[in-house]
Amino acid sequence: MAETVKGPASYFPSIEKKYGRPVAEWQELIRSSPLTRHMELVAWLKSEHGMGHGHANALVAHALAEARGK
Repeated sequence: MAETVKGPASYFPSIEKKYGRPVAEWQELIRSSPLTRHMELVAWLKSEHGMGHGHANALVAHALAEARGK
């Protein structure tokens, strides 16, 4: 039986479906952004890419956690 995905990654299938880009592409956009603070990145995804708050928050949380090595 497959393990249930929890945390920010649980949003990834719906993010890919709704916004038409793979999560890896969103993560690369976040990493290449000159912005570094969580809420700045969330606001940027919302304003520049029309993303909802929950989806933007999940992507940023995951990208920043990976950058910290968690």
